[in-house]
Amino acid sequence: MLTKNIMIVGVGGQGTLLTSRILGGVITDAGFDVKLSEVHGMAQRGGSVVTFVRYGDKVAEPIVEEGQADVLIAFERLEALRYAHFLKNDGALVVNDTRIEPITVVTGAAEYPEHIIEDLSEKYKVYRVDAMEEAKKLGNTKTFNVIVLGIAAQHMDFSEEAWLRVIEKTVPEKTIELNKKAFLTGFHM
Repeated sequence: MLTKNIMIVGVGGQGTLLTSRILGGVITDAGFDVKLSEVHGMAQRGGSVVTFVRYGDKVAEPIVEEGQADVLIAFERLEALRYAHFLKNDGALVVNDTRIEPITVVTGAAEYPEHIIEDLSEKYKVYRVDAMEEAKKLGNTKTFNVIVLGIAAQHMDFSEEAWLRVIEKTVPEKTIELNKKAFLTGFHM
C-alpha cells in the first residue's frame, strides 16, 4: 500500500489529541505502520494544534509535506484555511463550520477572514459540517470532534466496525456509547 497522509488541525482544547489516538488505533489494528507527529502552538491558549498521521506498509517519517495530504480534518474554519495547502489536488478537506477567533482578532490586530469555506470550495473538495450543532442534538458538545472524524473516515480505508472497536478501547468508559453515536452521525452523513 502506498503511504496515506492525514492531517488533523484545530485549536487547543478541541480534541485533536483524542482524534489522533482513535485514528492511530484504527491504523495499528489494521496492521499498518503508522507515524504520528503533533505540533502544539500555544495550544493551552487557543493556539493552533496540528497532528500529522502517515500510514502504509512502511513509513519512514511522520511529517506530511505540502501538497501531500489525502485528508485534512479541520476543527475550525481558519485552521482549514491555514493548512489547506497541505492537501493533494484530489484530497478531502473536512471542515467543522465553526469560528474561533485567535488572539490577534480579539485584540483588533487582525481581521477574521470572511467566506473561508466558500473560497476553499473553489479549489478543494470540501465537506462542511456544523458538528457543534450535531453534537448538541446528541446532548454533549464535546463529541463534535468524533462527528468530524466520522465524516473524514468515509475517505479512509477502514470499516465502520473497526472504527467503533477502537473508539470503545480509546474513550473513557462512561462516554463509549455517546462517542459511538457521534462517530456514526458523521460516518452516515
